[in-house]
Amino acid sequence: MQASLAQITGRLGGELVGDDGSHVVTRIAPLAAAGADAISFLSHPRYVPQLATCAAGCVIVSPAARDAAAARGAAIVTDDPYLYFARLTQWWAAESRPPVPPGVHASAVVEPGAVIAPSASIGAFAWIGAGARVGAHAVVGAHAAIGRDAAVGEGTRLAPRVTIEAGCRIGVRGIVHPGVVIGADGFGFAPSQGRWHKIEQLGAVVIGDDVEIGANTCIDRGALEDTVVGDGVKLDNLVQIGHNVRIGAHCAFAGCVGVAGSATIGAHCTAGGGAIILGHLQLVDHVHLTAATVVTRSILQPGQYSGVFPFDDNASWEKNAATLRNLHALRERVRALEKNR
Repeated sequence: MQASLAQITGRLGGELVGDDGSHVVTRIAPLAAAGADAISFLSHPRYVPQLATCAAGCVIVSPAARDAAAARGAAIVTDDPYLYFARLTQWWAAESRPPVPPGVHASAVVEPGAVIAPSASIGAFAWIGAGARVGAHAVVGAHAAIGRDAAVGEGTRLAPRVTIEAGCRIGVRGIVHPGVVIGADGFGFAPSQGRWHKIEQLGAVVIGDDVEIGANTCIDRGALEDTVVGDGVKLDNLVQIGHNVRIGAHCAFAGCVGVAGSATIGAHCTAGGGAIILGHLQLVDHVHLTAATVVTRSILQPGQYSGVFPFDDNASWEKNAATLRNLHALRERVRALEKNR
């Protein structure tokens, strides 16, 4: 893959300065490691001093860094350099990625009643169940399994060893990485006389458009109603989504986040790595959890939340948690008392 700066700005926009557009780049690189054959980006003002020593053939910068970038050579000026960088990587990958030939591999198994678009690609040893539907230009990787009556939307890419169980659906332009399981049984058991009795999980999983799911993430099917993942959601590796969870559009969860059954999460929420949301709770839109936060009660106001409390026997933990919640007010009372002594 190689492109001239004129090709890049012609495709993605931006103002090109310091070059007539003829310079050709062959890679995208970090600012410190970029050479004349590379294009890089600068999105944070703290890195502006690095421009003086940067050897990149072109740097993507904001209007505030325009003069500093132009002083060293070619630059593309845009309002949001990080977004421009993201779109550049998308275009670069699309242009350089080998095309996937349409058709069904000879070793794949397609059961009667499955409907596969002629432009879709079904990889080696994949299995497509009866009544399943695979949309136009979709890619089903090697050893992937699409259960009966499941559906894969147009342009969605399933990596090798992805499993989509019976009746589950994913929308268009999705990206599902290796080892993902969509539609395994939710964790539902009824205790009786010291034993656990399985509650059959009769719902499915419904996933919207433009969703990306990281490697080895699991999304459980609902017990009675469906587990729902909204449009544009991004899930990192090893994320666990329990049964009957509902996740609003354009949420993003980092690695090892766990969401317990029947939690309802609004749109545009984020969760840092290892965050936990307990079951049956509600989070409104625009809630942001820092890494390892444990959410034990519903959050009904947008904002950023943090915290975890040390493990203890439950009765002591509840007492200490209640005291900790009032600690700031207690400190203010002590200060007032000391001031009036």
